[in-house]
Amino acid sequence: MNTKTILEAKSICFLLIFLFYFQLSFSQEESEKKQPLRSILDLFTKEDTLKIKLPKTKTKLIAFPTLGYQPANGFTLGFIGQYSFKEKEENKISLISGGASFSTKKQLLTYLKNYMYLDDDRYFFSGDFRYYIFSQSNYGLGTDIVPWGTEFKDFDYKSIEQPMNYNYFKFHETISFNIFPSFFIGTGIHIDSYNNINDKLLDVSQEKYTYHYNYSKKHGFSDKNYAVNGLSMNLIYDTRDNLINTNNGLYLNLNYRYNPKLFKGQQKSSSLLLESRYFIPISKRNKQHVIGFWAYNQFVTSGHLPYLNLPAIGWDQNSRSGKGYIQGLFRGNNLMFFESEYRFPITKNQMISGTVFANATTASDANKNLRLFESIQPAVGIGLRFLLDKNTLTNFVVNYGLGRDSQTFYFNDGEGF
Repeated sequence: MNTKTILEAKSICFLLIFLFYFQLSFSQEESEKKQPLRSILDLFTKEDTLKIKLPKTKTKLIAFPTLGYQPANGFTLGFIGQYSFKEKEENKISLISGGASFSTKKQLLTYLKNYMYLDDDRYFFSGDFRYYIFSQSNYGLGTDIVPWGTEFKDFDYKSIEQPMNYNYFKFHETISFNIFPSFFIGTGIHIDSYNNINDKLLDVSQEKYTYHYNYSKKHGFSDKNYAVNGLSMNLIYDTRDNLINTNNGLYLNLNYRYNPKLFKGQQKSSSLLLESRYFIPISKRNKQHVIGFWAYNQFVTSGHLPYLNLPAIGWDQNSRSGKGYIQGLFRGNNLMFFESEYRFPITKNQMISGTVFANATTASDANKNLRLFESIQPAVGIGLRFLLDKNTLTNFVVNYGLGRDSQTFYFNDGEGF
């Protein structure tokens, strides 16, 4: 049995497991009695203490060392922290998270992110700050880099892989103002800087060129350093009950970014981000039975962006898009990503829960006239969640994604979307 046959068999097994568990969970649910929540930290607490009902706090700090794994990073060792708070009990929950880690691929990864509702939910801040000493391979533009049909039989990702090292600095912050119930309008500043780019297979003297080099020279960018600086206008609609672990609600985000030419080597450009997340509780007894839908779409609307700043999977704010494939595998002038996920409790006290998901990605390439939806790459997967904090429903997440001849594991804190 070859690899492609095994891949199809695994996909069928995942589907059967999903259908079986879907029916099993609902048949059990009718006889379930409501259980008090227990987190994995409660395993180290005396049973008598658990019976004491503690008051809910408006603030919560979680910090712990972590050993993780991401396909693009390898194994990572570091720490992560999360501070959640509410100004008042009736307000939306706010979140500041950060961390630093070192990977087996000799990467240094530091980040700080915020999602904050302030002044009685009148203002919404969203920020993403990163500094990476990074390495990541490029595979070309468009989702047709992984072929369909008979060509896929002998396909090998290594045949199109081009490794690269670079340093990346990111500063994105938006502030939005509430003008109608659940509706916000605002602006933001965005800085992306790439330097010390080392395109390992590039050898101009021997006429050995790479995707990154060819694209950069065609569109007038340096192949060693570049930056994209811009301002944005954003519209947000948010009815989610909990942005850390949503059981119900709708989130819509439209962000239009304009990048002026400020310094030598930069070009005018603009891009559009359209994102939606929709969560439907499918059980009246237990709201942890949820079906979620996520659409993450990016479009270059004018000018040209440097190669590494083009839309790509795994480069959303939480680095969760494209599960089943390595970060940055699919990249293009425009990109659309869709995912659906079913979340369900496994234990009655919700200490352990699970998920099954399916997603699809399509990316275009203007150089070869490849349009969106001409090539689509699917993936499926399963995951486990371990409850870390009962007040915010923060989970530690383990995901396994299965793409086309591609397998990936992920260890994270927080949900996929």
